[in-house]
Amino acid sequence: MARCPISGRFLAHYGSAKQYRRVLERRSSHDDLIDHLVRSTALQRGEAARVILDVLAYFDETTDDFVRRRHRELQSGGLVNTEIFERIAAELPHRAVAPPELSLRQLRRIVYG
Repeated sequence: MARCPISGRFLAHYGSAKQYRRVLERRSSHDDLIDHLVRSTALQRGEAARVILDVLAYFDETTDDFVRRRHRELQSGGLVNTEIFERIAAELPHRAVAPPELSLRQLRRIVYG
C-alpha cells in the first residue's frame, strides 16, 4: 500500500497501472454508484469515486497477479513456501469471482515461471 497525502490513510497499490487505467475508462459508467455513496454515506464525491476505483481495481486483479501479490505479502510476513501455497490455495475460492481450483504446483509455476 502507498501512503495517501491525507494523513493516516493509505492508497491501494496492486502493482499495475494498466489495471487502474481500465478502471478509469469505466469511470463514467459508475456515476450512479458514486451518487448513491454520496447520498448514503458521509463521503464527498471525490472520496466516493476513489473508494469505488480502489474496490474495482482490487477485483480487477487477475488470478496470477493475486497469487504473486499474496506470495510476496506472506513471504515478507515470514511464512515458508509450504505454508504460503497452502494458504493461497485456501484463499482463492473466496475471491469475488473464484478461479478454477489450482494445484500447489500450478501456484508455484505462477510465482516462479
